[in-house]
Amino acid sequence: MVIPLQVKKSKQEQPKKIVKLDSLKQLNLNAAGLDIGMAEIWACVPEGRDAVSVQVFETFTVDLHRLADWLEKCGVETVAMESTGVYWIPIYEILEARGFEVYLVNARHIKNVPGKKTDVMDCQWIQQLHTYGLLNASFRPEAEMCALRAYTRHRDTLVRYRSAHIQHMQKALQLMNVQLSNVISDITGQTGMQIVRAIVSGQHDPVQLAQYRDSRCRNSEAELAKALTGHYQDEHLFALKQAVELYDFYTRQIQACDAEIEQKYRAFKPAIEIETQPLPPPSKRRRPSKNEPDFDLRSYLYHLTGVDLTRIDGLEALTVQQIITETGVDMDNWPTAKHFASWLTLAPHNDISGGKILRSKTLKSKNRAAQAFRMAAQSVSRSDSALGGFYRRMRAKHGGPKAITATAHKIARIFYHMLKHKQAYHDPGQDHYEQQYQERVVKTLKRKAKALGFELVPQPSVS
Repeated sequence: MVIPLQVKKSKQEQPKKIVKLDSLKQLNLNAAGLDIGMAEIWACVPEGRDAVSVQVFETFTVDLHRLADWLEKCGVETVAMESTGVYWIPIYEILEARGFEVYLVNARHIKNVPGKKTDVMDCQWIQQLHTYGLLNASFRPEAEMCALRAYTRHRDTLVRYRSAHIQHMQKALQLMNVQLSNVISDITGQTGMQIVRAIVSGQHDPVQLAQYRDSRCRNSEAELAKALTGHYQDEHLFALKQAVELYDFYTRQIQACDAEIEQKYRAFKPAIEIETQPLPPPSKRRRPSKNEPDFDLRSYLYHLTGVDLTRIDGLEALTVQQIITETGVDMDNWPTAKHFASWLTLAPHNDISGGKILRSKTLKSKNRAAQAFRMAAQSVSRSDSALGGFYRRMRAKHGGPKAITATAHKIARIFYHMLKHKQAYHDPGQDHYEQQYQERVVKTLKRKAKALGFELVPQPSVS
């Protein structure tokens, strides 16, 4: 009896999955295209709607409303535009308030215009692509979340500005050979700022300055006095004074911004009943960050989302706030966690030609949410959690950068499922992850041994 040999089909012979292009099913017959610049906007509507199908408008508010009136007169229902700097924001908001369906399109998707490139041809090309449904709108969260996002982005800018003046204070101290940074971990802490303010006010005696030492400092007063013995010069003291004043100014600005952010959180409709489902205690003890707001941000985030996202290792309250202001809290915008990871550019992008994968890597992106997930992944590198164990195994296998991306991808998927299904996250621990990994390895070894006609026999553990 002859048994026919089973030949496995190659990838070229296997049937390929056919992807239906939903964007080609419906045509936007009442579509317009805008080419936006700093001083003028070129608009194109379908031919026959007006005597001239392409017109130019200035970017003053009066002219933006005149542009909206002209689009209404031409029977336009949907408008496509490029995301050019910040120039698109005013016209986007005006058109959206007037009831138009506005498509904000990535400039990379429409940059290839055939022929000589002009503003007239740009708006015509955008209008033509949008008419045939070939443009996909970039994701934007709802209006309330966009307002909160503007506040949080502005707050991040203020924090960066304040950080620069901390460096200015350190530089001025170094120029006077005041080695304060060598004896305390943070010069903006309680001990550090008391000493710096005393120096600015005219106190230069190292023994007197060392008495501001907090009892929790590791170094003694004698060591602080030795480090505070400096060569005080008027020009450096002046620079230190101005750096402290600017540090205090930006601190007040951040506090004012935090007050506005808290008002925005109070205006949101909570996802859960606050009285019936109080905030659970934190899963881990940690030192509060210097940049955290004065109000209970973690509580506001819990009531807004319905789950405690800070339970995920690596995600603190400020990190969660940065993510949800970019993604919103409605995960229905992405059908699956894979779509969410792809939008974040944390999933590999495969370039396939002739059935072969030519390149497989993540795309370059400035997605702020993806940056937050990467920072969270980096912070779990030494933790005893399952995510920490996963990061270390990926780092040993692929190196640090790829390990950060892989861990950020995993954190993003956990984040998605928590918001999507309103399920709490419980860390199984590093030991559980290592046990699962060992079981997968043993299962693979048994399968390979069986294919070769062998059988694996476990050995009794030696105590």
